[in-house]
Amino acid sequence: MCYRCFWPKSLCWCSSITPIETRTKFIILMHPKEYKEEKAATGRFTHLCLQNSEIHMGINFDNDTVVQERIHDMRYFPMLLYPGKDAINISESGILSGVLQDRQLLVILLDATWRCARRIFNRSLTLQKLPRLGIVPGEKSRYLIKKQPHDWCLSTIEAAHELMTALDKAGLDTYTLPGQMLDLFARMQQHQINCMQDPTLQNYQRGAGRKIEQRPAGSK
Repeated sequence: MCYRCFWPKSLCWCSSITPIETRTKFIILMHPKEYKEEKAATGRFTHLCLQNSEIHMGINFDNDTVVQERIHDMRYFPMLLYPGKDAINISESGILSGVLQDRQLLVILLDATWRCARRIFNRSLTLQKLPRLGIVPGEKSRYLIKKQPHDWCLSTIEAAHELMTALDKAGLDTYTLPGQMLDLFARMQQHQINCMQDPTLQNYQRGAGRKIEQRPAGSK
């Protein structure tokens, strides 16, 4: 096992990932189920692609010392990337620059199924009080092997890509490798599709010889 990407060493993705430097600080909050059960690991891939990022596992982050220190550090302006009517749309020219002033943007991403992401949000009062950041995705989710509950719902790595694209356009950051995350996401999915169609692999035998079906709404 590679303990950076958490894939078997024979399938390790690390050599194909170039961490990019960003002005924005990222904190990825991973639900325990994402760590223990999910094969996709898009949150971990996102962390490996973004040099200025941290990843923390849990459900209630009100008592997480490190996360709380980051949120209350006055050098940062913390925002939660999460849908809501009060979310600040980064696509609106200049609006975020006026909010940030001289502080560094700190973006918190929830890495979980949509159902589990709501659990993290509902159990963490600190997160509920944060201003929300909104983006308008350039495309619908590119997830082929799982179904999103709505067109605007994206996997963690897609959301990070769309956010970095928007930050770059707004002049708030520089996205030096705009194709890396989506390429990694596509290759990971293709590998899983190949495994599901291979009848010799017992772990994927249920998908052997059948058309790839998307998961029910609520999965990510």
